[in-house]
Amino acid sequence: MAGAAPPPKQDELVPHPVKDQLPNVSFCITSPPPWPEAILLGFQHYLVMLGTTVIIPTALVPQMGGGNDEKARVVQTLLFVAGINTLFQTYFGTRLPAVIGGSYTFVMPTISIILAGRYSDIIDPHEKFLHIMRGTQGALIVASTLQIIIGFSGLWRNVTRFLSPLSAVPLVALAGFGLYELGFPGVAKCVEIGLPVIILLVMFSQYIPHAVNSERPVFDRFAVMFSIVIVWIYAYFLTIGGAYRHSSPKTQFHCRTDRSGLVGGAPWIRVPYPFQWGAPTFDAGEAFAMMAASFVALVESTGTYMAVARYASATPIPPSGIAILLDGLFGTSIGSSVSVYRVMFCSENAGLLALTRVGSRRVVQISAGFMIFFSILGKFGAVFASIPAPIFAALYCLFYAYVGAAGLSFLQFCNLNSFRTKFILGFSVFMGLSVPQYFNEYTSVAGYGPVHTGARWFNDIINVIFSSKPFVAGFVAFFLDNTLHRHDNTVRKDRGSHWWQKFRSFKGDARNEEFYALPYNLNKFFPSV
Repeated sequence: MAGAAPPPKQDELVPHPVKDQLPNVSFCITSPPPWPEAILLGFQHYLVMLGTTVIIPTALVPQMGGGNDEKARVVQTLLFVAGINTLFQTYFGTRLPAVIGGSYTFVMPTISIILAGRYSDIIDPHEKFLHIMRGTQGALIVASTLQIIIGFSGLWRNVTRFLSPLSAVPLVALAGFGLYELGFPGVAKCVEIGLPVIILLVMFSQYIPHAVNSERPVFDRFAVMFSIVIVWIYAYFLTIGGAYRHSSPKTQFHCRTDRSGLVGGAPWIRVPYPFQWGAPTFDAGEAFAMMAASFVALVESTGTYMAVARYASATPIPPSGIAILLDGLFGTSIGSSVSVYRVMFCSENAGLLALTRVGSRRVVQISAGFMIFFSILGKFGAVFASIPAPIFAALYCLFYAYVGAAGLSFLQFCNLNSFRTKFILGFSVFMGLSVPQYFNEYTSVAGYGPVHTGARWFNDIINVIFSSKPFVAGFVAFFLDNTLHRHDNTVRKDRGSHWWQKFRSFKGDARNEEFYALPYNLNKFFPSV
């Protein structure tokens, strides 16, 4: 027929091939960029992790009875321990370029400790803060034993071997998308500061590099630094210009650059040390609740590690903690996880790997050095930590989206035309969003969780577990995927398990030695299985 379009070429009809490793990454896990660029990228990771490091103590320390001095010291301690944990993780842990920091999963049991009746009779706020911190330390120390036992016994290694790409999708996706409440709702608390960050971040990272066509990727690689500096200066001029002089205290707190109280409260030089708040105290019920949070953080961190491995252009991490133990010894008020937040503090850094396309291990190790350095030089670190929270919330809008997208990328291994796949995927994601939403709404209205028995420790355990979106989604998908027609040969292919078969052991793929082998020939003494 005249005027008809020519038939498509044959290669245009072929789907994109499955990729074990993400292509187009500039520097993978084992290929560091030049030192000047690596140092700047490491500082950028440090800036990104400051958001959570400041937000959590800012919310918890006043409830404990502490003021700006105590808040600054807790932030310093959290930074210091995060730096040590990150170095341990990159050298002797999974060896992925993942930042280990404060986790929101531990906030709920910490608040339960704050509200414990044995602290209500303490009148002096500082004395109350010290007693609550010691109780939190004790619970974290006991909770750390759970992850240590699960990790060193090989139990978690055997569990993760049953993960397929299908069951990994909801876990990883909701480790990012499940944090939506920390994105634009945080931006909206001071929209005139938060919204420009989103616009600048998208412009610098997505549009300008294609318009400039520079040989060296500058704008996209350092988009975070450019955006933060520009909007931070803009917020400073708004503050000194009196833009918020007659605003409500809440607006001033979120928008002004001089309301954090960290610069004045931070000492010039201080080295955090174990038991700095005094000898820890122990309560069995609080320890059990913190152990539940520790287990949830372990599950969430597994999902974030998968996203980090993807954006570092490494192979899926083979099944193989002492981080929470250090939190308890030093007294950070909360425990650690990867990201990833509840995986929260590594989720944003995993997103930064995707934005910069630099998954180098060295960059994250340099960022750990910045954490330790600025935690000791308190005044200098407090200056950066006083960046208004809406700026960080704007960063989360992009970074958490990248983490969620990493989870969706595992669908390439699955058969999306299978009704079994559609059921497991849809049901697990929906329940992962719906169940925690019920628990959170119930708690916000009633002041306590749906599980409200006479045993406070039992209430905390159940409420912590079912308030985690990645945990609920991952558990539902893992259970259904391993019980629903699992032994059918067609199902095995539909769920993508044949693609990951070689990654179920360290020696199953030759690339694992390159990415995950321990340094200094330690594999001879600690062989992987």
